[in-house]
Amino acid sequence: MKISGRNLGRRLLLLGNRFARIKYRKGHRVHSPFVYGFVRKVLMSKTLCEGNGINLYGRLIAEGVSEKRAKELHNTLFYIEGKSYAINDVGCDLSILLADYPTEKLSAAYEDAKLESVTLAICQPYATRERQNEVKALVERHGSTTVDNRAYILFFNNRLPKQHYRL
Repeated sequence: MKISGRNLGRRLLLLGNRFARIKYRKGHRVHSPFVYGFVRKVLMSKTLCEGNGINLYGRLIAEGVSEKRAKELHNTLFYIEGKSYAINDVGCDLSILLADYPTEKLSAAYEDAKLESVTLAICQPYATRERQNEVKALVERHGSTTVDNRAYILFFNNRLPKQHYRL
């Protein structure tokens, strides 16, 4: 199999992206206690958090989100001690914008989430080049902590310092 120069460059870029992310695996080299707890209690958890009668997991599965990512987002709601969530809308403790949310509306949704101090999750931030560029611009101007795990990116709008983790 012959690999052209363009394909080789793309493969090397993806490989470099994986190496950049592996350093945070299982919380290693994460110096923020909040993000370390997030990695250990949300991303590495094998069970669903229960309580408050909230079933975000079931709703995300019905929307077509994978089981693993639905479990992580469900547990994120409990980790941030949220009581409500919204899908493709902003205004609750955890607002989740799915892959079908229009890219051109991401910036407005981000600003609304920032004003209301809610945690925003943008699913499939790398689906298209336009979406990737929009999310990258949001990360650069965000004043608090962001966590990117390729399937979704979380914008925490609280008193955390400006940090960006690519897990």
